[in-house]
This record gives sequence, structure tokens and C-alpha cells, in this order.
Amino acid sequence: MSVPAEAIERLLGTAVTGSRRFAGGDISGATRIDLADGRVVVAKSGPVVGQEGRMLQAMAALGAPVPQVLAQEGDFLLIAHVPSGGRLGGDAAWANLAEALAPLRQTEANAYGWDEDYALRDVEVTNARTVDWPRFWGERRLLCHVPFLAADLADRIEALAARLPDLLPANPPIALVHGDLWGGNVVVASDGAVHLIDPDAFHGDREVDAATLTVFDDPPPSFFERLDLDDGWQERQPIYRLWTWLVHVRLFGASYRPAVERDLAALGF
Repeated sequence: MSVPAEAIERLLGTAVTGSRRFAGGDISGATRIDLADGRVVVAKSGPVVGQEGRMLQAMAALGAPVPQVLAQEGDFLLIAHVPSGGRLGGDAAWANLAEALAPLRQTEANAYGWDEDYALRDVEVTNARTVDWPRFWGERRLLCHVPFLAADLADRIEALAARLPDLLPANPPIALVHGDLWGGNVVVASDGAVHLIDPDAFHGDREVDAATLTVFDDPPPSFFERLDLDDGWQERQPIYRLWTWLVHVRLFGASYRPAVERDLAALGF
């Protein structure tokens, strides 16, 4: 267990009776913790768990279903365990996910970005705020990768970034974006209820989450209908998917380059 039992007992006021490491966790490892008072919690450790806890709290404050943050100290975070046992496959779960995202539109933020930077392992995620959405996406989510890419691919990303004022709305309605929304970060209970976990949150265009869900998952048309996205959202999806593909190129290698090239080609670059 990467989080010391004595720290958990001190912060939660009850003894640890068991633990089991969850599979996965590229950024912050997670462990199920059983407590003497009958509760089950999740302990996470890593360099960005403080930021993650604050993101979860911001999402919770808007009414989104996320695990409750119980405690955070140093490089570890304690959150409530949420029920699982279902899968993001049937229409009911997708409908519940659309409903879960709806409260994130209620933010009162007046600029795009976030008050803290983040990191996905050695990929820095910069979030300095701006009122210019194409500039935010171009600088913070596309051009930031250019120094780490092969020259030919970097040239295509730079060409796309230069055209973003023509391809993205200048000031789309601001939502609190989960930022890393794929099936692995949606916990589905046996009754279809969902919770959102592992955010890489910032204030931006909610179409980002819709696009990220198409990277590794296949949402049904009814899901997008429930989101009621603005006209032209389909054409913008490849722009927003590129962030995730480029992160994967940097973290996991050139096997993800064809996906980057496919979305660039779809956009005419």
C-alpha cells in the first residue's frame, strides 16, 4: 500500500483492516482500503493528487457525480469508493453519463483554463487562463507538443493551430471540462448509475469531453443528442481528439501516430 496505513487511520479516525491495489493508474496509483468502521475508501498517491482532489471538489460543487474527497495530505489523496459492476455499453448508462455531464455547464468561470497546471507523467499540461478559446486550444493543447514530435508531424500541427480562429468558435459557452473523459474514467454501477473519476479538468468548450469519449469508446447517437451540442460539433471533434492522441504519442510511442495523421487528414492538414 503506497499510502501509509497510519496516515489513513489518523486522517479518517478508524483502523485499516485490508487493502487491495487496483489495476491501471498511469498517473496516480489507486488502492482499495477497507476500514474497521465498515467504510471502503480509495487511496491514491502521486505528484498531482492535490490538483486532482481540487478538481473533484470543483466538479462536486457543480453537482456532478464524483467520489467525495475525504482527505488530502502531501502526495496522497483519500476519496470515497463508488459502486461499480456495470459497464458503459447500454443506452441507459450512456444516458446517465450525459446527465452526469450536464451540471458541468453551470460554472460561473469567465475565462478558459484553470488556476493550476497539471501533468500526465512527463507531459506538462499548462492551463494559464485566457478569454480567447482558439488561442487556449492552440497554445495549451496543440503547439505544446510540437517540440516533441517528428518534424513533418510538427509542421502539420503548426499549420492547423494557425487556422484555429477559423475552425473553432472564439467564445463558446464555458463549461468545466473533465479533460480525460474515456470509458476507463467512468465508473458504472450495476444499476447504470455513473461516477466520473481521474479528471484533468479545466474550463473550456464542453465539446472536448464529447470528442475524448470517441477516442477509445463508441457512444451511440442518442448520447450526442442528449448533449445537445452546437451546430458543427462533428467537424470540430477531430481538433479536440488531437490532444489525447498527441499525449499518447508522447507517453506510449509512435503506434499512436496514425491516429494523429487520420484526424489531421480529416481536417485537411
